[in-house]
Amino acid sequence: MPLIEYRTKEQQKKFYRSPGWIAKTKEIKHRDNYECQECKRQGKVYTDKHDPDKHKRLDVDHIKELEDYPELALDDDNLETLCVRCHNKKHNRFKHQYKKHKWDDEWW
Repeated sequence: MPLIEYRTKEQQKKFYRSPGWIAKTKEIKHRDNYECQECKRQGKVYTDKHDPDKHKRLDVDHIKELEDYPELALDDDNLETLCVRCHNKKHNRFKHQYKKHKWDDEWW
């Protein structure tokens, strides 16, 4: 079987929308008892029931990145369930949450 490349955003997007990936995410979440594995390592519990206002609560993460290790794309040992917060933190996706003022003057 030829090695599939996932170097471009378009290739990755196609993979993440594929029936194989969608089925695998359900399998991995079930295996991980619908709990964030990073929160669990820190002694916390975060499940699919938390943050009822959020649309999506849990992701399945590639421990070794998809673009660097395409051969592990669907390998169970390379996948784990993470909450969206932990997943974003792992990939440095947090933007500045608080805007800084453009001035340093005090308000009187």
